[in-house]
Amino acid sequence: MPERIAKINELIKRHVSELLSRELSLKPGIFLTVSKVDTSRDLRYTKIFISVFPHKESEYAIKTLEKEIYSIQGSLNKKLNVKPLPRLEFHLDSTEEEADKIEKILREL
Repeated sequence: MPERIAKINELIKRHVSELLSRELSLKPGIFLTVSKVDTSRDLRYTKIFISVFPHKESEYAIKTLEKEIYSIQGSLNKKLNVKPLPRLEFHLDSTEEEADKIEKILREL
């Protein structure tokens, strides 16, 4: 991965994490974490992987993010000084859940 893309990923991760914690209103007790950011080489698209706790609220959290994506995108665009401005896509990161399933299987063996 080119160094510029890595820096942009880190910058987007920091800003989106801040925006989600300050501006997104979720039910009490739901926590979102930006686990990974992946920007395309041409800077047109950015996939943001979100971890949700508790996991059973994942669907609710993703739907809320999709409703608020234009607000989040607009706030991020004001903070970034890159051209073109990448379009955000939110995805659920299920790495922890899969790791937990594998751990349970290994314990049973």
